Amino acid sequence: MAVEILTKDDLQQFKNDLFAELKKVIKDSPATTKYLQSFEVRKMLNISPGTLQHLRVSGQLPYTKLGGKIFYDSEDIRKMIEKGKVKA
Repeated sequence: MAVEILTKDDLQQFKNDLFAELKKVIKDSPATTKYLQSFEVRKMLNISPGTLQHLRVSGQLPYTKLGGKIFYDSEDIRKMIEKGKVKA
């Protein structure tokens, strides 16, 4: 059984590789995507399709419709949540 010794350089390289992979995962995450589709918004907010439609129709959540698909700006979602925040 061979013994392998790790050096500080090995650990530094591992750290760099790990951070690069984490940045890639975070970048590809729906939460950081500029525009989200309806199913992503419903999953993120844990709401039904009817509730999402109500938010659209009532003007509480702006949206863009392109080619039959509805897109939501993640910043608009954040603002809607902040607006509804109850102060303690």
